[in-house]
Order: sequence, then structure tokens, then C-alpha cells
Amino acid sequence: MDASTTHGDAQSALWNGPAGDAWVQAQPLLDALFAPFSERLVEGARTRSARSVIDVGCGTGATTLALAEALDSGAHCVGVDVSAPMIAAARARALASASAAGFVCADAARHDFAPGAADLIVSRFGVMFFERPVDAFAHLRVALRSGGALHAIAWRGSDENAFMTTAERAAAPLLPDLPARRPGAPGQFAFADRTFVREVLVRSSWQDVDIHPLDIECALPAAELERYFTLLGPVGVALQQADADTRARVIDVLHEAFRPYKDGGMVRFTAACWEISARA
Repeated sequence: MDASTTHGDAQSALWNGPAGDAWVQAQPLLDALFAPFSERLVEGARTRSARSVIDVGCGTGATTLALAEALDSGAHCVGVDVSAPMIAAARARALASASAAGFVCADAARHDFAPGAADLIVSRFGVMFFERPVDAFAHLRVALRSGGALHAIAWRGSDENAFMTTAERAAAPLLPDLPARRPGAPGQFAFADRTFVREVLVRSSWQDVDIHPLDIECALPAAELERYFTLLGPVGVALQQADADTRARVIDVLHEAFRPYKDGGMVRFTAACWEISARA
């Protein structure tokens, strides 16, 4: 299934539009910012001696490429994402680095994976966007051999990740049409409730479910902060349509709002996440 078959879905429309384009533009920044999470997933794959890995919601391919480089020769690593712009960027990166990693533009909740072919499914912030998570995880489980593993990282709640909502909270008075976050809806914080995540995995027939807090210190150069908040998230999307005066006012407000996170030449925050594992 290619991305064109799912363009009616809200998430597909989002990630094949401005959000996907923004992530491609911000790829070097995001790769550096989220490198600790990719490293954790790669180490988990090494520990499991994985030979066939599916990276769900792979974006521009950082984790998939790192897996392909780190695992033994002959390992098969494929990244799956609904975003055509991000998959195009991932494929270009693989070609430029002569990586064996492969990439598929598809909805992982529906893609026709070969049954039982993989021994590990990983995801760095990709599994919170499923419209029907129980169905999606049941579908993914079929792609794993018996005893195969799931290893995913997802955000906890917005109340524990104030950095991630600073831009929209500060810019809201100037951007009144910012979309409201709907609790439980597909999106960044859809997996905030550990009980909900466990129920999703149990209902989709996963075994040995383990969900525990993971707090990672993240940093980006202060010089990249404006690029970060003008490209990404609801504010980044809104600023693409804003007039020049509004854009300038929002940028001034956001520099002030992010001041508590500035530490010399760096911006630092703690990412409050869940580390999720289960067995097929």
C-alpha cells in the first residue's frame, strides 16, 4: 500500500503536508536532538541479536539507518512511514551513505508485511499516531515471528513535557486558530496514560508487556531554537500561513517563553517518555 491510499486519513494528510515538509527541513536538528532515543533502540536491537527489524514511523530514517549500520552484515532493516516527503528524504540518505536500509511509504497499521518475517519492531515516537491503536498493534504483531519483540518509545503526558507545549501556549493569544489538543486523540501525547497503553497491547494479544518511565536529557544549540519553533508543531504549521507582522511578534514572544530552558549556548530540557516492550 502506498501513501496515496490513505490520504483521506487525518494523520496521512498531516504528514504528507506542511508537517512532513517541516520535518524534512529540520532533519539534521531533529537527528541530533533525538539521537539518545535512536541509540537506545539500536542497543536494544544489538542485545536481542536482531536480524530483521521494522522501524514504525521512521520519519527521515535516522533510527533505521543507525540500525542497519550497527547490526551484523546481512541484517534486514526497513523503515515504514506514511509521509512521502520524509520517506523520500530517508531513501536519499540511504543512497548517499550506501546503506542497506530500506524504506516503504505506507501506513504501518495496514501495510501488507510478510507474516512472521521480522524478529523486532522498533519505534521512536511513531506509535502514538494510529487512528485505531488496538487494530494497528494486532496487525503489527502478525509481522513478527513467534517470540519476536516490540521496543518502542513514546511521550508521556503534556504535563510532564512542558518544553514540548511551550510554543503553542505562549503563541496562542497571537494565533487564535491553533488547533486544540484533544486528550486521547492520535498525536504526540496519545500514549500519556500507561494503563491505556497496556490495555491496547493486551487487547491486541501481545505478551510480557512492560511499560516504564524513561527520562532523557535533550539539548539543542540555542542558535537553532528559532528554527525549531518556527518549523515544528502546531505553531510551526500556523506560522507558514501567518503574515509577516504576526510572525515577527510570535517569534519575539517565543524567544522569551523559551528563556527558562536556555543554558549558555544551549537549550536543555528533559523528555519524559515511556519505554515500551512486549513479545509476540
